[in-house]
Amino acid sequence: MSSSALAASNDLSRAQGGNPLPGFDRKLFSPGKAAGAAETLAAVPPARAHAASRAHWLGFAAASAWGILAAATLAWPNKPAGFEDWPYTTEFGAAAGAGALLCALLAGAASAPIPLSARFPRRVIAAFRHGAPWLIVSALLLTLWEVLTAKTGALPPPFFAPPSSLIDVYASDYARLADSTYNSVGLLLEGVAWGAAVGFTIGVSIGWSRTINYWVHPVLRFLGPLPPTALLPIAFFFFPSSHAASVFLIALATGFPVAILSWSGVASVNKAYYDVARTMGASEWFLVFRVAIPAALPQVFVGLFMGFGASFVVLIVAEMMGVKSGLGWYLTWAQGYASYANMYGALIVMTIIFSSLISLLFAVRDRVLVWQKGIVKW
Repeated sequence: MSSSALAASNDLSRAQGGNPLPGFDRKLFSPGKAAGAAETLAAVPPARAHAASRAHWLGFAAASAWGILAAATLAWPNKPAGFEDWPYTTEFGAAAGAGALLCALLAGAASAPIPLSARFPRRVIAAFRHGAPWLIVSALLLTLWEVLTAKTGALPPPFFAPPSSLIDVYASDYARLADSTYNSVGLLLEGVAWGAAVGFTIGVSIGWSRTINYWVHPVLRFLGPLPPTALLPIAFFFFPSSHAASVFLIALATGFPVAILSWSGVASVNKAYYDVARTMGASEWFLVFRVAIPAALPQVFVGLFMGFGASFVVLIVAEMMGVKSGLGWYLTWAQGYASYANMYGALIVMTIIFSSLISLLFAVRDRVLVWQKGIVKW
């Protein structure tokens, strides 16, 4: 609508006693509204249009990949393996088909220049756009796994089981697996807590005091590189229970890197910080707790990450040898009974738990070291 026509319309409205509302855009309610909407869509930035185009073909490629998995699972009969057919094949194929349908819906929403936020939240659309390549690769790997095991038997049973067998593991043996997971997480957190606390105290002490450094540093250099798993027989002999021995070994694996990195962090603090604090009347305790430890925290978290990685190994080895329940014990039990599907299910649970704990430690680090954001990235 031209400016003269708009002015004439306003005059006519005033003559009829109407008073246009402030900020009222008559173009949205004019006969040319459709043309205006088309112009709005045409004004989408090229970068957003390119992202929508990329999301379009990636999203539908993900839907196609999951559709192929569903078709291969449902339409291709399983090869006889000398025992009852693999369970939950139909359910797994149906789940893959549902995944293909969901990917198709999200692809249609993500490929629009203006996302359908009324039906799909923008965070979901953004996550789908970012994770679409991984969805494609995951579906193709699952298809290959299904074909090589259940469909062709190229990977012989019972050593290799199809992905649908994992559903049977979690459905039929969830009680034992849940109990083992609970015991493993409790044992791991107890050992890591002791190791982190003792290692941090020792590291700060030898980094601050020359006397403590003189006596403790040689012991760390001598015993620190020794793998904790090499002390399994000694630990199970001296400690009253296998639980206490396992806690000790996990604490030892965690404490050594925490102590070394804490010591390094305290020792590398700029001496000018201490001089400034002493000039303002700071005591020795203030220098330790308000200057040395905060400055050493980035190194402390590096030691915690290293200790966590070592503690996972010690946890599984200790549980394989000395406990009655736990993920390490569950792996040994599954291997002894040739229940390899149960073993794969336990490995997946271990992966989820350990990666979640590392992610939680990252979140704690970001919270504690918020002042360091944008300065150091690791």
